[in-house]
Amino acid sequence: MSDRTALFLRIVGSELPGRVCGDHQDVHVAVQRGREPEGAVLADAAEAAWEFTVEMLLAADGTLDFRGPYVHGRRGARFLYLTWGEKPPGGAFTMFRRAKLFLGDLPAEVVERGSAEARLGLTDAWGMPLCAAVRPPRIRWTAR
Repeated sequence: MSDRTALFLRIVGSELPGRVCGDHQDVHVAVQRGREPEGAVLADAAEAAWEFTVEMLLAADGTLDFRGPYVHGRRGARFLYLTWGEKPPGGAFTMFRRAKLFLGDLPAEVVERGSAEARLGLTDAWGMPLCAAVRPPRIRWTAR
């Protein structure tokens, strides 16, 4: 791997919790780019998928780092957000919870291929939108 290279990511969520979750109506899920949701999908869809690229950097000390508008967190603990919000017809997205997908969980063979897919269920054990840290085996990273 050179000092800088692109990593293509595809995130696929299934088992969405539904349009109504607890006190929340018109529930959508999106990947977070910077501070904004992108590619919002209604939470009663059969599947939600997003595709984008992040930058991988090889530091002088040999450690791998991730950068780009979809990447959040400090070096050594970078992650992606899936953000949940209410988005009524014609209205704005109002976030109420998020899930973190940690890039450090990517297997080495996935990083080496330069293209990865993550698959995960998006409903928690209580029937609500999945939130907090999402780690294997809850998320499955594979090379594409």
